[in-house]
Order: sequence, then structure tokens, then C-alpha cells
Amino acid sequence: MIKTRLLTAAAIGLGLIALPTVGDAQSFQGNQPITWGADRVEYQGSTLNLIGRAELIQGTSRLRADRISGLDQSGNSRVEASGSVYLVTPEQTIRGDRAVYTTSNDTIVLTGDVILTQGENVITGARLVYNTRTESAQMEGGGGGRVQGVFHPQSTGN
Repeated sequence: MIKTRLLTAAAIGLGLIALPTVGDAQSFQGNQPITWGADRVEYQGSTLNLIGRAELIQGTSRLRADRISGLDQSGNSRVEASGSVYLVTPEQTIRGDRAVYTTSNDTIVLTGDVILTQGENVITGARLVYNTRTESAQMEGGGGGRVQGVFHPQSTGN
């Protein structure tokens, strides 16, 4: 069974990629500012695309990818991060090839050799789907592969 706390915290962190699409982009993590950077920026209409070492930072959460597309203050419902996607929070690190956040259904999908770590605990699979509203999560193996994990019980000091 997948540890809900691990997936919940990871997916909340992934919510960072959706922040600029929400009406009040400062609402996540207590109105903290969102900092972004990239080697190149494209602005088309009201959409900002970060290309090359793309990065979003808010508080202690950081999203890095080769490209982050669809950042939009006007209510865009889809933000994509692609190429060497890394999400780092104080408790988790998530790696994958692509992440997509859809605001209309509060769903984050991370695909491509997904590795989710929290401390010494690790879950690997091909696809992670997480609903931020219901806090439900599912990791899939994909392509005949299996979901695998290693969990280390916390020591009680006895």
C-alpha cells in the first residue's frame, strides 16, 4: 500500500506548478512570493513559457525542469513541466520526465520513470496521479513494469 502521507505531501508540493494559474497566485504557502527563472522566456498572449533550466520557487518548495509551459494569470487550466522534472520540498523529492497540473479537476500527473522519496522511503513507477482536492493518489507501473517501494519503519527509540 502506498503511504498516503508521502504521496499527499509530494502532490501538495507539485501544486507549486499550478500557482500562477490560480486567480490569486500568492495563495499557496501563506502569500509567499513566487520566484521564477530560466535561460530563455517566451511570452505569448498572457502565457509565460520558461525554457532551459526552468525553475519556480515558493517558500521552501522548488520545481525544476527543462521547460515549464502555460504559466498564466488569466485562469489557464493546464501547466506542464517537461524534461528532467524535479520537485523538492522540505520532506520529499520527486523526479519524473513530465508533470501536468490541470486546475479544472485538481489533478497532477507525473510520468516517466517516477521516483518519489521521503527520507529513506522510496516509491518508483511509471505514472503518479494525485488529486489535490480529494487527496487520493495512484502510482502505476506502466508497460508491464511494476510499482516498487522501500519503506523504513520509524524507530521508536526502544
